[in-house]
Formats: sequence, structure tokens, C-alpha cells
Amino acid sequence: MDEAAAFPRMNIRALVLAFIIGLLVSCAQAPQSPDKTSGKLLAYPPPPEEPRLVYERSIYTSADVVADEAVSEFRRMVTGEARSGEGLAKPYAVAVRQGRIYVSDSVERFIKAFDIPTGKYFRIGVEEPGQLTKPLGIDVDEAGNLYVADATVKAVVVYDKDGKFLRKIGGRKNFERLTSVAVEPKGDRVYVVDIGGVNSEEHRVRVFDAVNGNHLFDIGKRGKENGEFNLPRDVAVTKDAIYVVDGGNFRVQAFDRQGKFLRSFGSVGRQYGQFARPKEIAADHDGNLYIVDTAFGNFQIFDGQGQLLLFVGERSERDGPGKYMLPSGISVDEDGRVYMVDQWFKKIDIYRPAHMKATDGKLVRKSGPGTPAK
Repeated sequence: MDEAAAFPRMNIRALVLAFIIGLLVSCAQAPQSPDKTSGKLLAYPPPPEEPRLVYERSIYTSADVVADEAVSEFRRMVTGEARSGEGLAKPYAVAVRQGRIYVSDSVERFIKAFDIPTGKYFRIGVEEPGQLTKPLGIDVDEAGNLYVADATVKAVVVYDKDGKFLRKIGGRKNFERLTSVAVEPKGDRVYVVDIGGVNSEEHRVRVFDAVNGNHLFDIGKRGKENGEFNLPRDVAVTKDAIYVVDGGNFRVQAFDRQGKFLRSFGSVGRQYGQFARPKEIAADHDGNLYIVDTAFGNFQIFDGQGQLLLFVGERSERDGPGKYMLPSGISVDEDGRVYMVDQWFKKIDIYRPAHMKATDGKLVRKSGPGTPAK
């Protein structure tokens, strides 16, 4: 081949190389987290009110979290293939600690852990000891230990922060229909919801020593009076009280640490501050309560006395930021970020306090090769 024939081919190769380099440079820009429908931040309450929460991002699969290797990114740009990851089959509850998001999946029968700071994803409860059968409610203590309510095993299964099995609390003789669990921050006590049923009188919260598993006492029984429950759904612990979602009575009840009734709030209805199908509850460091209502397709925020502060989200048949068809789990992390699970759209929506920057707090990728997809 002579030089005249080779010269055009060299030009083509140079152009292709320059094109690829240009793609790499353009993809290296920092990802943004606007409202996908308008390009603006989705804020609650909306303007002209001063915002308290803003939509930040959604997680659908492990690909939304796992750090992308440079080689894989380059290959996809050349071939046009899309990122893929392990999705959520039927997510139920969520718990968050130090930027690590745990989600129970009742169909795939294990806990899915999304570690944002390290850009990693892993499973918990897939093998013995500690294999899960139907994980529902979950919670995490200050040490990062994970507590999982397994409805089939009828026990609370405890793991360390990396998924190593530690112990079980309770068993078949202790619960009729186990649904949810909450742990005190220091890991001293565990509060476990036994939802009961139509033909059962065992509508209660059972309290255990979190370390040795000893049963301490019960809170509530079936009924509609103060301190009684009709299909309790979830429990949250604050420094001032124990709050229980009393689903069938459409209210939230507060108890002291000894199980004594303190107060209640809420009623059935479609007005703000009322409930139609209340489900899970979470609390922030100020003692405010975040309560999911599956029928409304949102979560409502109350102070510890039951005063409505804000509601976030709306019911929708089409997915999008702040839109829900079957919301279930909710959690608030150390920085005040709120995590909302929707079973229908198979996602976790994340909101951050309006005063925070996206780069603030624990939910930030540590420096290193690759970046998690947004």
C-alpha cells in the first residue's frame, strides 16, 4: 500500500479517536438532580412558600448506585449498550445509616443494600445462618446493625452493618402475624409489631431486650379505646415516645418507654392530617413523624404532638418524581434526608432538606474511580 492510500485512513482513525475523546469529556461533567419533568428542583411546599424538602434522586436498580468503571463506560459509548443492574421486585421497607440504604424485598426474599459512599451493592439474608424467607419491616441502630422482621420465620433477624448474621429474636411461639420492627438508637430494645388479623385478638406491639432476646412486655390489645389497636402497622422510636400506626383505627398513638398511653392523633378522612390507609412511620432527630398513606400516595409530616407540618407526593398512575401508586416504606437519615419506597413503581425516591446542598451529608460518593449513576 502506498502513502497516498494510507493517508485518508489515518485521517478517519484520528477523527474517530477525537470523537470518542469528546464523548468522554462531555460525560465527565457532574450529574444534576433536577425535577425530571421541568428541569427545576421539585420543592415542598411549592413556591411561593419557603421550601422545606426538595426531590433529589430516585433509585430503581443497583446501576443507579454502583460506581461505573472507566472501561465499562467506554465500551458502552462505543457499542451503545445501556447500563444494567439488579432491580427491585417488590420493595417493602427502607432503613438508612451512614449513606447505606437497606431495602427489604418480599418477593426476592432478601435485603438489598445500596452503599452510596463506596458505590457498592450487595445482598443480605441469602444463605444460612440468617437466610430470610419473607422480609418486611426493617430498622437500623446507631452501630449500623440491621433488624429484619421476617413474616414467615416469625422472628426478627439481626445482622451487622455488612450483612453478617448475629442472632434471632422471637420465633413462631411469639408472634401471630409479624410485620414490622423498630430498634432504639443505642440498640437496647426492639419493638415488634404483631398485626393480628380479623379472627385474632393479638393486635399488639411486643417489646424485647435487643441483646439477649428476652421478652419484656407488650403494648396494647385489640380494640378502639386509648392504648388499644386495630391492625397496627408500624412503630417509630423517638427520645420522647414510642409511636404506633394504628391502621384500622386510622390514627397514631404515642406511649412512654414503659408502654403507658400518652396521646393519639389522626382520624379517618380525606382532609390534610387525616388518614385513609396509613402504613409505615419514621422519625427525624427533632422528633417529627413521617407517615406513609398508601391511599393518598404521599407521606405526611407531623410534629410529636400530631400537628400537621407538611405533606409530600401525590397519587399517580404514571411514575415520576414525587408520584406514587403503592407507597409503603419510609426512613429519615441522620442528615434529614427522607427515603420513600413505592412498591408499584419499584423505586426509592430521596428528598433532602432544602437548606442542604446535594454534596452535603452522608449520601455522598467518596472520591475514587468511577461515579454512581444519578
